Amino acid sequence: MVFGGFDWDSANLPKCLSHGVSLAEIEALFVGDVYVVRDAIVSGERRMHVFGSCAGRWIFCVFVWRGDRIRPVSVRYMHAKEVKRYAEEVSRLPNR
Repeated sequence: MVFGGFDWDSANLPKCLSHGVSLAEIEALFVGDVYVVRDAIVSGERRMHVFGSCAGRWIFCVFVWRGDRIRPVSVRYMHAKEVKRYAEEVSRLPNR
């Protein structure tokens, strides 16, 4: 994924860190492969629901684009059932 950095401020950073995922893990998530599982329009913004693996842990993130920057809205570790379900979906994708 190509992007110009992250959009952090006093509103979204504490919320994203509140689930125990570190800032380094959140930012490293987007260096690897992320998989879009849904996008939705909320309050006029297109929110992307993605997941990926970082340092052996699966992470779920909701973010919006602010220009070419990623603005995480919510981030958390995934539950085992979610990992299993999404891993099955990804395995059915072409070129995987």
